[in-house]
Amino acid sequence: MARPATEWIGTAARLGLAVVWGWAGLAKIADPAEAAQAVRAYEILPEGLVKPVGHALPFLELALALLLVIGLGVRLVALVSALLLLAFIGGIGSAWARGISIDCGCFGGGGAVDASQTEYLQEILRDTGFLLLAGWLVWRPRTKFSVDGWLAS
Repeated sequence: MARPATEWIGTAARLGLAVVWGWAGLAKIADPAEAAQAVRAYEILPEGLVKPVGHALPFLELALALLLVIGLGVRLVALVSALLLLAFIGGIGSAWARGISIDCGCFGGGGAVDASQTEYLQEILRDTGFLLLAGWLVWRPRTKFSVDGWLAS
């Protein structure tokens, strides 16, 4: 059984991660072409997948945010979040290693930038911090004020 302090830490992690996903999804959803351009800039996916991924990603991020806010399926949502964050970290690292100068497009925008404008290390560290939040929730999914907790009682 989780201790109350652990549940409060989990609640903070859950809501913090929800804010991140909500912010990222809302920043991209209004301009699907820009979101697709951000995906294209990484030069990883075949062109046929760029638009579907770019258009779907904001909806996935918003769905993760909503599920985290209400606290439904926290462990599974945290696992999906962790996998998505690992993909983002890998993509940023790949662009950096290949010398591609892009804005990550994590919170809107994205695409080619001057090499002096890249912030790969900061982006990787930021996403690693978010990954730690997701990892906490995979390990300790029980949180305060959650549908999961309500269903378990």
